[in-house]
Amino acid sequence: MAPTPHPMALHDIRRHALTLGFADVGLAHLDLGEDIAHFEAYVTAGFHGEMDYLARNIGLRAAPAALQPGTVSVLSLRMNYLSDTVDSAMSALRDPERAYVSRYALGRDYHKRMRKQLATLAEWMATALAPHGYRVFCDSAPSLEKALARNAGLGWIGKNTLLLNRDAGSLFFLGEIYTDMPLPVGSGEAAQAECGRCQACLKICPTDAFVGPYRLDARRCISYLTIEQRGPIPKPLRRAIGNRIFGCDDCQLVCPWNRYAQRSEAPDFAPRHGLDRASLLDLWWWTEAQWQTRTEGMALRRAGWSGWRRNLAVALGNAPFSADICTALGEGRIGADALVIEHIDWALAEQAQKGHSTAAT
Repeated sequence: MAPTPHPMALHDIRRHALTLGFADVGLAHLDLGEDIAHFEAYVTAGFHGEMDYLARNIGLRAAPAALQPGTVSVLSLRMNYLSDTVDSAMSALRDPERAYVSRYALGRDYHKRMRKQLATLAEWMATALAPHGYRVFCDSAPSLEKALARNAGLGWIGKNTLLLNRDAGSLFFLGEIYTDMPLPVGSGEAAQAECGRCQACLKICPTDAFVGPYRLDARRCISYLTIEQRGPIPKPLRRAIGNRIFGCDDCQLVCPWNRYAQRSEAPDFAPRHGLDRASLLDLWWWTEAQWQTRTEGMALRRAGWSGWRRNLAVALGNAPFSADICTALGEGRIGADALVIEHIDWALAEQAQKGHSTAAT
């Protein structure tokens, strides 16, 4: 175990963290019993869908010292990612001919940025405070990051299952430093939940993925359907996806606390390739080689080329009738794999139905 640092160590860590682009940092207490029970119930209900990795290593989530031997302290940090405004995001979402990409995925893959800065901070601690053993995480290990962030006083877990902060909403990333450095106890204090009677996030979900407050069935969540699911998107949910081609922000955009969302100044999170304003057809015409080049180092790679085309086909089917869309879908069918063809055919049928309705009026 590392030596106990000065009582003002957390103050010094916070001050240095801000210089690295973090918005805040707190020391989490490690009582996670209720959170593990909630997580186990989530997995038992099958709400995790095809994300089998969530059902593994549950014991490691319950005990940080089991995940990283020697851990006695966990620092939780957040970093803002919003590059524009909530209003501009809503504007893109409401235009059925524009592609909507979840705001966190418009720029560089956050995992790389966060892990680099977390490691830089941990190394600074070793020099400025005391040598220590540590490991950094950013959505990269079985860690209850939202519960730890709550325990560190960075916010509360809202009804949409996301961490909310009264001064910054929820449009930020979370990361952790597990360390054997015994930081001063009592520094982290859980924030009081302030959702009150509000149910805006539960009511806005296009696919009714919330089965109740604090309970999300990922199998109906657009973020899951457009990113994690590898097979066909269930037909009953396709129309509800609208123009969302990678992820979904609806439950965040309507949250009253996100009127306080803080914009990020980090160039890494700025939109690339005009993805914050691109039309569905513009993205449809990307070749696979262009997609491979343009999405390098981005979270968009998570969906894969086939998933990307599948999602775009659904969104084009949901767009207003357009002869150009029908032509593009038909041409896109040539050489496509079976998954994409299925969704193209569905989209063409949707466009044909709209075309008949338009002609009839």
